[in-house]
Amino acid sequence: MKLKDFGFKSNKYVNGITCDSRQVKKGYIFAALPGSNMDGRNFIDEAINKGAIAVLSYGQIDISVPYISNKEPRLIYAQMAGKFYSGQPENLVAITGTNGKSSTADFLRQIWSLYGEQAACFGTLGVVSKKTIKKLDHTTPDAVQLHSILSKLNDDGVTHVAMEASSHGLDQRRLDSVVVKAAGFTNLTQDHYDYHQGSESYFKAKERLFSELLKSNTAAVINTDDEYGVRLVKKCLDTGKNVMEIGWSGKDIRIEEIMPLASSQIIKVFVLGERYELELPLVGEFQVLNAILALGLAIKTGVKKEAAIDLLKMLKGVPGRMELAGYGEGGSPIFVDFAHTEDGLDKLLRSLRPHTEGNLVVVFGCGGDRDNGKRIKMGKVAAKLADRVIVTDDNPRTECSSAIRNAIIEGCPSALEVPDRYNAIFKGIKGLKPKDCLVIAGKGHEQGQIIGEKTIPFSDIDQVKLILEGLFHD
Repeated sequence: MKLKDFGFKSNKYVNGITCDSRQVKKGYIFAALPGSNMDGRNFIDEAINKGAIAVLSYGQIDISVPYISNKEPRLIYAQMAGKFYSGQPENLVAITGTNGKSSTADFLRQIWSLYGEQAACFGTLGVVSKKTIKKLDHTTPDAVQLHSILSKLNDDGVTHVAMEASSHGLDQRRLDSVVVKAAGFTNLTQDHYDYHQGSESYFKAKERLFSELLKSNTAAVINTDDEYGVRLVKKCLDTGKNVMEIGWSGKDIRIEEIMPLASSQIIKVFVLGERYELELPLVGEFQVLNAILALGLAIKTGVKKEAAIDLLKMLKGVPGRMELAGYGEGGSPIFVDFAHTEDGLDKLLRSLRPHTEGNLVVVFGCGGDRDNGKRIKMGKVAAKLADRVIVTDDNPRTECSSAIRNAIIEGCPSALEVPDRYNAIFKGIKGLKPKDCLVIAGKGHEQGQIIGEKTIPFSDIDQVKLILEGLFHD
């Protein structure tokens, strides 16, 4: 493709597009975008010196290469990315919400795959398909990386894709050139307030998926147990969307009863006029909600209802989401989960309580350089719902780790403070008695602990296995 195909007055051939000056190569278009910490315009000279042949940005700039100025450069960047990487799988579903996006996306991928479709999903867990497991830097990738992934999946024969749509990605217009065939909403609770400055701004970012990216007559599957979900339903109905309501209060798919078992649960659910009872091989009420959201999206994308319901019995858990990492003293289960918000921790602990005859123990911390308003709230949740609480570090980044822990402990004064995460996990496991349950929350699938500017290799799952090996197999 040539520069003129992107609106520039030049016939030079384009070799690539990027908004990262470090990735610029000869023949690239450089998008100098506004950022929360840095302004991309500060890197224009560097990009040109590396071989950029054109620049997209905002405002007046005097440079030696063709230049497009636009008050919405992120939108134009997304459009350019969509043009450069042509082709995307025919059935693309986007899922947004605070908690549950990763599990819902992967459950939907599993249902499609078991039904015989060529399916993939991507987001926090990376890109997962039959041919690919690839890590990503962000839940919703940069527009160029996003379209590159979709184009590659399309070339590989993938026809069905479930992707996570983060509030950052939606607000920054990364998805604006993607054709979304259906969208799902999990819930909305406090998270990323450091970026969005409050719940209404956070909701507006999520709402964009339904109000601006989803076309009329396309499917919107929404959890109406959530007050923001109720608002979304009204918005979607007013704009001609094909709405399916799910949840305990769902009109179309409704949970009627959950009966916890040791490592699964029997659920009774009303689906489009009929009642069903089945064993779901997952633990936790929130996983039931994730599973029925995936069920609704599967039905809306062509999976027969009876088949989709039957396939729920075959779902497998997602890495780092209520993942069973091993067993402690007397067979006491040890779970690892990504819960890192007040609501996420609340749902996690409430979900484990029915499966726990003894003490429920939680190990967790809060990230540094992130929303500090949730720390005391998460402490209060832990104090209320767990029998024993161990507060430790979780990606302190450049913040003082003891200050983070102190903020959490304000909400749970009786908590044991163990700064080193390995030692905290060790103490949690060592203190288990038969019929107890331990959950290590906050990091889930993550493979590193961010301290200062460095990421040190660290996996909660691996640490659990290492500790169990030392305790029981010496």
